[in-house]
Amino acid sequence: DDYRGKILMIMVNDPPATTDEPNLFGGKTLTYYGRWTYKYEEAARRGAAGVILIHTTESAGYGWNVVETSNGNWRYEIARTAVDKTPFLKIKSWVTNDAAANILKNANLNLDELRAKANIRGFKPVNTGLKVKLNLQSEMQTFDSPNVVGIVKGSDPKLGSEYVIYTAHWDHLGIGKPDAEGDKIYNGAYDNASGVAAVLGIADVLAKMPKKPKRSIFFLFPTAEEQGLLGAEYYSLNPVIPLSKTAANVNIDGVNFFGKTSDFSALGAERSSVASIIDEAAKERKFTVKGDTKPEQGFFFRSDHFPFAKVGVPAISLRHGDSFIKPLSGEAASFFRDYTAKYYHQASDEYRDWWDVSAMVQEAELGLAIGIKLANLPSMLRYNDTDEFSAADKKRFDK
Repeated sequence: DDYRGKILMIMVNDPPATTDEPNLFGGKTLTYYGRWTYKYEEAARRGAAGVILIHTTESAGYGWNVVETSNGNWRYEIARTAVDKTPFLKIKSWVTNDAAANILKNANLNLDELRAKANIRGFKPVNTGLKVKLNLQSEMQTFDSPNVVGIVKGSDPKLGSEYVIYTAHWDHLGIGKPDAEGDKIYNGAYDNASGVAAVLGIADVLAKMPKKPKRSIFFLFPTAEEQGLLGAEYYSLNPVIPLSKTAANVNIDGVNFFGKTSDFSALGAERSSVASIIDEAAKERKFTVKGDTKPEQGFFFRSDHFPFAKVGVPAISLRHGDSFIKPLSGEAASFFRDYTAKYYHQASDEYRDWWDVSAMVQEAELGLAIGIKLANLPSMLRYNDTDEFSAADKKRFDK
């Protein structure tokens, strides 16, 4: 169990549920323990020098091309101070399943056999006996990348000191690997220029309202979400608004431009008293609320609301539905069907003339309605006592 100074080869995702333990970890639902970010964090806490993550499309929820485009350019970390004692890894890396198998062959080990053993409770890590010698040439730069904020003050003399926070990350991947046509600009139109547009629209409406909501509204556009939620993580640990005065977070990451729907999801709503507000807003607007439609992909842990949840702030991420009022056709249908394979974190995620702006307005108006309802509640929202973030929720109110 001594991992200090070692390179750890780790599988992505959780151990699978079994007949005897159908709810092991989260069953079908990915827990944070299965996220690659947690693997890095835990390895660092245990003193490891580095991590090699083994990619499969099934375990990661996306193909190897996403790993390539997400890691093929500059990588960013929040700058460490001289007194920062937070453990960190010297090496963070991914390899394909075939590459991992070839590495293990050098130790006369079989990846499939090891994976089968690792899926059984009681598995102990295997020391391969292999040594790693790396010569890396890195260029390092230090720079500032801002989180952008705005405020609409609330109307209530007492509740006006509390805030509902909207988030939408403004970054994407910049310039990267060229596609087949030579396009190397990663615009991030869906992910997440569309979300920024929605939150800016919400801010504009709230700023012009003659009668403001009771609580104040804080608009946060975090940087470096694509680098591991860095901007939101930094904010949650260095909040402008005290956490005890932060009522809720509504995150928007990717807005529906395909066509109007009759359904939507609010990831994380079931964890707190936000759930009743979501149901109320849906009923008024004749929406059906769906739960997480892809729980095995862990979307709750993959955007800027998650750092707020970790510090105890009730947080949700709005996701558009797939029950389209009019059947999709043409480019809209293919974009929706093939998004992960052909557009996610690729140069092809760019604006197109066929975007249905009325669908974007529909989602933005829903986000606005939810925010106003949260801002007008008489008391603070709280996590359910049984939820994993309940302890952090209580901690933020400790004197």
